[in-house]
Amino acid sequence: MKKILIIAVMALSLGAYAQVDPTFEKEGDKVKATYFHANGEKSQEGYFLNEKLEGEWKMFNEKGDKIAMGNYENGVRTGKWLFWEGDVKSEVSFDNNRIASVSKANVKDPVVSNK
Repeated sequence: MKKILIIAVMALSLGAYAQVDPTFEKEGDKVKATYFHANGEKSQEGYFLNEKLEGEWKMFNEKGDKIAMGNYENGVRTGKWLFWEGDVKSEVSFDNNRIASVSKANVKDPVVSNK
């Protein structure tokens, strides 16, 4: 009986930490990648070109809310990135993968949705 209980607990533990496999879809000369949290919600979505991050990437929390969005060029963060944490929206500008500027705003009634 103890062995059955131990096996059942181990099986449930492993199931709780099971990860959903990412998906990869070819779109023209790019590959769209989608990664998932253990609960099945999307965690990241974006593109690869020549095995490097390219174009818009989005990151999501385990509830499915968007928490970050920005662009990559040839594997390097570039331009304006947006980050959401509660009622705070941060805008971070990147120049050649380095932070050029940061601004934050309190957005209790956001004009731009983070869904």
